[in-house]
Amino acid sequence: MKAIVCVDEKWGIGKNNGLLFSLPADMKFFRQTTLNKVVVMGGNTLRSFPLGKPLPKRVNIVLSRKLERDDVIVCRDFLGLTEKLKEYNADDIFIIGGASFYSRMLDYCEEVYVTKVKANGNADVFFPNLDENSAFKCVYQSEEIIDNGLTIIFTTYKNENVSKL
Repeated sequence: MKAIVCVDEKWGIGKNNGLLFSLPADMKFFRQTTLNKVVVMGGNTLRSFPLGKPLPKRVNIVLSRKLERDDVIVCRDFLGLTEKLKEYNADDIFIIGGASFYSRMLDYCEEVYVTKVKANGNADVFFPNLDENSAFKCVYQSEEIIDNGLTIIFTTYKNENVSKL
């Protein structure tokens, strides 16, 4: 299982249930990486999508006690979620948010794709700082790229102490 996230220089990921930046290159990377895969999220993340619709050409799994929808797979609790995830190839599963869901699932992720933005987005929700987590090592870092006027770097972190679901 993997996670994919875009963070600002303080590891902020969102503000007012939305993204911090409009980054076409990052969105393209997200789309290419998760296309035809399984994306797993909390209810707020689903509600933050345009018109609250699930991501096309992906299996959308949502952890929510309250959500009633038939266009996504809804898991009511963590145990139900772990049982559902076992039905899929772990390499095809991507955790995509939000903040509390990332924190809950991070230990189970073998890799985390982090797009780092060299800017402060004044976030109100944050991703755990992987540079301060001894279980995670940065194993890839791209050259700096200018995306919509902002400098970004694509990185990959490997979890050296993965928990089993």
